[in-house]
Amino acid sequence: MKAAVLKAYGEPLAIEEVSEPDPAEHGVVVETEACGICRSDWHAWQGHGEWADDQVPVGQILGHEPAGRVAAVGERVESVRESDRIAVPFNLGRGHCGYCRNGHGNVCENGIALGFEEAAPGAFAERVHVPYADYNAVHLPDGVSPVEMAGLGCRFVTAYHALAHRADLTPGDWVAVHGCGGVGLSAVHVADALGANVVAVDVDDAKLDRARELGADETIDARGEDVPATIRTRVGGAHVSVDALGIAETCRNSVDCLRRQGQHVQLGLTTDEERGEVSLPTDAMTMREITFIGSRGMPPSRYGELLRMLERGALSPEKLVTKTVSLADVPARLAAMSEFETTGIEVVEFSS
Repeated sequence: MKAAVLKAYGEPLAIEEVSEPDPAEHGVVVETEACGICRSDWHAWQGHGEWADDQVPVGQILGHEPAGRVAAVGERVESVRESDRIAVPFNLGRGHCGYCRNGHGNVCENGIALGFEEAAPGAFAERVHVPYADYNAVHLPDGVSPVEMAGLGCRFVTAYHALAHRADLTPGDWVAVHGCGGVGLSAVHVADALGANVVAVDVDDAKLDRARELGADETIDARGEDVPATIRTRVGGAHVSVDALGIAETCRNSVDCLRRQGQHVQLGLTTDEERGEVSLPTDAMTMREITFIGSRGMPPSRYGELLRMLERGALSPEKLVTKTVSLADVPARLAAMSEFETTGIEVVEFSS
């Protein structure tokens, strides 16, 4: 089968023939129908993450936002059958530890990350193996297309988990979103669907326009602006603020724009400039009772509520999908992210 393989950091992925996976006794093999192209793939391609013992190994098949149809089933799998249509969270739990049993499989003690670890080859491939399928496979409702579900990917579910489960968000709150890439635009759309008011911040006019289309009440062009001061002037400060980019400037702006007892949510991962470390005003955070929240993916046990919102039209991830491409296009689309030339969510669509 064909797959996109990391051969060297920063060099174009190789589209080459690799061996097809066989299902483990607890796993299934999925015929990939669609897979989102995420900025986390870009981080992996660049070789980021060594400072957090999270560097993707050379030789890895990337891709972690798949949807498809089950092609083969391991002998111990009980809840998944051949031809089932499923989506797959990138944060794969085993279903047995205390975190998994309590609905927090995204931080499983022995979890693995699809597309980022040698034990879990990714979904920029015609077929992908999903371990512990009884826990990780998310059945798709009728009417949800593979491209739409791949659009949910890690970015949309990450934004949803962050705002619906991690932050204490109340309808009517002001949510600031710093960075309007895929996860940032997802956060804008999710916050709006949850009844919040949204301020979107970016330096790109097209991305700010898209943020308004997805529900942003206010937008701020960060070029030449004092972002925290502008947010405080316009809306009195944010109740919840999301750093969806991961650079020092957006992280600090996110913290500084909060009103008292505000909540900062960190979604963006740092680059080799920050190397996982950002300086923060801890004394001011203490005095104002600011909460700093980390959030990663979403446990598969919570997908049902998100899918129900899709079914009743409260969320529309397809609105964020701006381009569908072929597997052969993946190296170029990752390179485009280096100059922030992509808008919204791009999805690899595999021919049947």
